[in-house]
Amino acid sequence: MATAAEKTRERLSVAKTYKLYIGGKFPRTESGRYFKLTDKNGVVVANVCRGSRKDFRNAVVAARKAQPGWAGASAYLRGQILYRIAEMLEGRREQFTAELNRQGIAVRAAEKEVDASVDRLVYYAGWADKYQQVFSAVNPVSSSHFNFSVLEPTGLVAILAPEDSGLLGLVSNLAPAIVGGNTAVVLASASRPLSAISFAEVLHASDLPAGVVNLLTGYRDELTEHFASHMDVNAIVYCDGGKRAARQIQSLAAGNIKRVVERSGIEWSKPGAQHPYLIRDTQEVKTTWHPIGT
Repeated sequence: MATAAEKTRERLSVAKTYKLYIGGKFPRTESGRYFKLTDKNGVVVANVCRGSRKDFRNAVVAARKAQPGWAGASAYLRGQILYRIAEMLEGRREQFTAELNRQGIAVRAAEKEVDASVDRLVYYAGWADKYQQVFSAVNPVSSSHFNFSVLEPTGLVAILAPEDSGLLGLVSNLAPAIVGGNTAVVLASASRPLSAISFAEVLHASDLPAGVVNLLTGYRDELTEHFASHMDVNAIVYCDGGKRAARQIQSLAAGNIKRVVERSGIEWSKPGAQHPYLIRDTQEVKTTWHPIGT
């Protein structure tokens, strides 16, 4: 039988509520809904906000407001900010490892995922002032003109992050989008959402301007329609959606001719999952003609 002192020490644990990240703030979902994330033993790990259409629309407004300033920032500055995010993620390595472990990933695998996420941020930080040199061109024309092609950010990118890679998959799709001057609204993995919102805390404490990245949690089958149909979204990147989701996204995206980028069946832990072509996926080509000899 428990003593009086032991009974006094007994208490209910308080499960953390992981909020959304919109416009540099951490609001609860406007719907008031949430879902319980449990471990393999059925123990509640956390309460996770179930984002709604209104939350997504608020995130789009924040991302659109931030886009001109972020696109106008120098490539050097964007690279430095991504490197700063990598530094801060490295400093919270133990926390992210523990969160991934609580979501069912073995400790060693979780450590590798965190390390790979840090390395991926550094990789894209390095490309910030180099991808233009690779993909831009001076084009031959049969007239007295110089003809230049350069890349410009497409604008606002909606991202449906991978379900099976809560941190690395998110970073692998987010980093190439924002390093090129886009702003983003991201739907995190519903099965492994904890590290996504903790990553938002890293973003919030870094030098990244508010609104450049907005992170939502919730159910993909509820929010995909809104991600694909919103008229102020310029591109949508979706991972592992299946054929039915692909048809739905392609059809709805045609409403404002937004760019659709499908990334399915990719093992984000492999070296081949990082390359500058992922930056180009969310860029537009601008061609300029300049007369010569006049």
